[in-house]
Amino acid sequence: MLRYLIRRTLFLILVLWIISVLTFLIFVKLPAGDPARRAAGRRTNERIIAQARKNLGLDKPVIVQYARFAKGLIPWPGLFLNRQVYFSYSNYVPVKEELYQRLPITITLTVGAAVLWLLVGLPIGIISAVKPRSIADRASMIFALFGVSAPVFWLGLVLLYVFWFQLGWAAGSGIPAGETLWQAILKGRFILPWVALSLAFAAFYTRMVRGNLMEVLSEDYIRTARAKGLSERRVIFRHGLRSALTPVVTMFGMDVGLLLGGAIITETVFNLPGLGRYAIQGIRGSDFPAVMGVTVLGTFFIIVANLVVDVLYAFVDPRIQLS
Repeated sequence: MLRYLIRRTLFLILVLWIISVLTFLIFVKLPAGDPARRAAGRRTNERIIAQARKNLGLDKPVIVQYARFAKGLIPWPGLFLNRQVYFSYSNYVPVKEELYQRLPITITLTVGAAVLWLLVGLPIGIISAVKPRSIADRASMIFALFGVSAPVFWLGLVLLYVFWFQLGWAAGSGIPAGETLWQAILKGRFILPWVALSLAFAAFYTRMVRGNLMEVLSEDYIRTARAKGLSERRVIFRHGLRSALTPVVTMFGMDVGLLLGGAIITETVFNLPGLGRYAIQGIRGSDFPAVMGVTVLGTFFIIVANLVVDVLYAFVDPRIQLS
């Protein structure tokens, strides 16, 4: 196990470095004009533009710019004595500070939605698989069809209109200035975003669990377990569900890793200052350092999620051995 984790960690670092280099080169070579001229404004002279280019580090060689970009993403500020980091083109704020300031909001949104879609999707999928062609099965399929078909941006606006504007049962969008993240959570400002983000995933997991569990329950070893006199509950949860959850673990790790890179639509609809909204602002304003930072950070979360999923396989399925 230890050798496997070391090998995968080294591979993670290599992949992350390759992605960071490719991301940096792609955005640096984009023909999008002079960032220094855009940062300095239209009515400025060449001296101010040159000073802006120097402040942004655009007068340095490409390898030096990449080094500043890479150092700007490292979470330990004392690791390098040089305080120069990669700055945003729009407000001259280090990209690292923006990322770490917005990351807790994205983590809160992702974790809350993940817990919600697991609590909803897994039980409905199990009930639907155990009682096929029943009323519960048909109702679950209607729920799955609606959840998969409803776009997040439409569902978010509907939830805001009904539960905030019309009924006043839930808090509105955004986090007011001066309000901490914990205060926003306790006041219920994440309830509607959690519901809007989790519905499609819950519907998808319902269909996945139903299909996988129905297939597993038709296997020979399940019939053997029933012939031995085991209770139906033990057959389903001890033998059937454990094998049916293997692809669910894969998808859950990938989904959480992807959302940690920024739930762009949900954060935009509910005006949450997370990584996804930061990326959208960077794209609209041609703020390439911001987009590059979110891209590399999202890649990191996806790679780590893959590693965690591979380790969990050994606990979910005893047939899998890590070596």
